Amino acid sequence: MNSGGTGPTIVLVLAVGVLAGTGVTLLLERSLTRILLGVILLGNGVNLLILLGGRSGGAPVVGAGPPGDFSDPLPQAMILTAIVITFGLTAFLAAVAYRSWYLSGDDEVQDDLEDRQIVRLAERNEIASRDLGGEGSGEDPEQVDPGPAHRRLRRSGGEQ
Repeated sequence: MNSGGTGPTIVLVLAVGVLAGTGVTLLLERSLTRILLGVILLGNGVNLLILLGGRSGGAPVVGAGPPGDFSDPLPQAMILTAIVITFGLTAFLAAVAYRSWYLSGDDEVQDDLEDRQIVRLAERNEIASRDLGGEGSGEDPEQVDPGPAHRRLRRSGGEQ
C-alpha cells in the first residue's frame, strides 16, 4: 500500500453490503416506487464498491508527484459513467411509475395474464397443449383483452 491508504475499512464494506442488499430486496417488490428506490440504492452500493477497488493516493496529474503515489483514475471514471447511467434509469423509472399511478391509481406491477394461466396449469400439474396467448375476446385466440384499468376509489377520511 502507499502512504495515504490502508485499504477499505469495515464500515465501508458494511455500507456496500447494506446498500446492495437493501437495493436487491427492494427490486423484488411489486411497487414501482420501491423498485425505483432499489435501483438507486443498488447503484450507490456498486459505485462505492468500485471506489473501494481503486488505489488511493495523490491526484493522477503528470508532474504532481511520483507516478507510484498516484490514485487510480479508472474507478473514478467508471463511477462517473455509472452515475450518469443510474440517473437516466432513475428518470425513466420515475416516469413509468408516475404514468402507472396516473392511469390506474397505484404503481403496483400487475400480473401478466399469461403468467396467471401458467400458474393455474402448474397448480394442476398440467402442461399446456398449445399456446393460446391468453383468453382474449374475438376470433384471434392470440389477442389478449385485459379489460379497462381499474382505479382505486378515493373516499374522504383516508379510507380506500
